[in-house]
Amino acid sequence: MLDIKFVRENPDLVDKSCASRQNAHWDRERFFELDEERRSVIAEVEQLQADRNSISKQVGQLMREGKKEEAEAAKAKVAASKDRIAELNDKRTKVEKDLFDLVAAIPNIPHESVPYGVDDSDNPEVRRWGEPTQFDFEPKAHWDLGPSTGMIDFERGIKLAGTRFYLLGGAGALMERALINFFIDTHVKAGFTEWWPPVITNYDSLFGTGQLPKFDEDLYHVSGGMYLIPTAEVMLTNIHRDEILDGDKLPLWYTAFTPCFREEAGSAGRDTRGIIRVHEFDKVEMVKFAKPEDSMNQLESMVAEAERCLQLLGLPYHVVTLCTGDIGFSATKCYDLEVWLPSYNNYKEISSCSNCWDFQARRADIRYKDPAEFKGTRLVHTLNGSGLAVGRTMAAIMENYQNADGSITVPEVLRPYMRDMEVIKPLA
Repeated sequence: MLDIKFVRENPDLVDKSCASRQNAHWDRERFFELDEERRSVIAEVEQLQADRNSISKQVGQLMREGKKEEAEAAKAKVAASKDRIAELNDKRTKVEKDLFDLVAAIPNIPHESVPYGVDDSDNPEVRRWGEPTQFDFEPKAHWDLGPSTGMIDFERGIKLAGTRFYLLGGAGALMERALINFFIDTHVKAGFTEWWPPVITNYDSLFGTGQLPKFDEDLYHVSGGMYLIPTAEVMLTNIHRDEILDGDKLPLWYTAFTPCFREEAGSAGRDTRGIIRVHEFDKVEMVKFAKPEDSMNQLESMVAEAERCLQLLGLPYHVVTLCTGDIGFSATKCYDLEVWLPSYNNYKEISSCSNCWDFQARRADIRYKDPAEFKGTRLVHTLNGSGLAVGRTMAAIMENYQNADGSITVPEVLRPYMRDMEVIKPLA
């Protein structure tokens, strides 16, 4: 969430930011109406309080002077002031809520280093690792390799839950578990603290990271006003909601595996085959809490950590910077890692690493204190990134490591996690 004072002082910048994003807008006129109304109410209350205090002091003096009628009239004024102040305080509460809701719907301001663009076609490539896999045979897509090896059963997945769900079996189930453990072990070795959070969350947590209220239709609702999490980012970031952190302990690096649940309400007709865009998927997430002056360095190191996982798996990929038209609601800067998928003859997103600046921290009230540097507290900067999306990684392994006979070679780094399995053979 943006600072209301910042919005008041920089409306042209907010205009420019919203104009550069997809489907982003804000009601500038309404903002200033509410802001002026709020300040007017505050001014009137302060004047009434001052008048009330002055009159209250006069009551005693009037009583001592025997001016009972004047004293009673003064008491009536004090009572009337109290009623009016109560009325104005109720009005202020409503105005401040309306102002808060208006500002909470404004997306973050893209960092000055974010390139302008309309959509993902304008995302510039930063670097690439490896070359697109070449075959001397006609390669298959993972949605064909999955059933032929017994790794994925699409038909029974749909029978069990519905469209955009799938069932993993045999080596598929084993590889899913192997990838989760491999990613977590890699991050922990790099210095991340592992957590195991719930997968059901509340409104405040989703508001804190920016999923609510804007993306309500993309979330799975459960009873009691609760939700299934769309990403572990929600839980890891909100661990410190309404807390003041010790500045000496920053940055904090957290990681967690969770299943993730998304309605994918706006994705009709996109990636309908395979396991690239589904309603339930596994992901290992990274989250960081950093000091403002260090957050961009932490973003670069987070991207490097996600890249390390892809490099260890030997999967070709490239890194792109998301342009203004493609960047997420809460992010001020974001990199996407896109892995090569032969079935698309293109790169597909497998990780997004974002610096959210103080946008989430203001919504979730996450601050830090560092007496050696300043008095009081400051908002931390929060960062998040996939490390990695497990299903998409499996799809990439299946397609890039396939062999002419329909078998799939297991990446060497995964073999210790897969009972030393070297090759996944097609079913007889």
